[in-house]
Amino acid sequence: MAAILEASAQLLEAGGLAAFTTNAVAERAGVSIGTLYQYFADKQALLRAIAERELKTTLAAVATALRGDPQASVEARVRATVRAIINAFAGRQRARKAIVQAVLLQGNAMEMLAPMTAFMATQTGAPHGFARLGPEQRFVLSRALIGAIRAAVLEEQPFFKSRSFEDELVRLVMAYLDAI
Repeated sequence: MAAILEASAQLLEAGGLAAFTTNAVAERAGVSIGTLYQYFADKQALLRAIAERELKTTLAAVATALRGDPQASVEARVRATVRAIINAFAGRQRARKAIVQAVLLQGNAMEMLAPMTAFMATQTGAPHGFARLGPEQRFVLSRALIGAIRAAVLEEQPFFKSRSFEDELVRLVMAYLDAI
């Protein structure tokens, strides 16, 4: 299963959704098409599995960033969190774009964001106490941050991995947290 998911990410990075077929994935993974279908019902199920895997990996990286050095400043911990989200998909920007497009087309983008919002609610040690944010505040902050990143990915902004983009996202979070 891991080989199939990795092959999928490689194909998406190399050629986007246009190059992404179950036959191509099976070939790249070195498995038969029947084996692929034992794990995934169709291409959409495979895309969803990749998205879920990446979300889980990203949430783990965000948790590590939020726990971080207890002596670190709030801004340093927010920056580490933003960096973890930006670096999702192991820097595979084309694969990330393809997955975001697929999730949006499947109509379950809100469902995919729910774990991020729920995760923020559990972070009692987070900067400024994300756990103390109300549901509306968690909604606004998570959607603002993820929305800006998603737009940069979909629009293939050249500054996506730049320090200046990271700075602006940190400024966004810090301004919001400081305002409440």
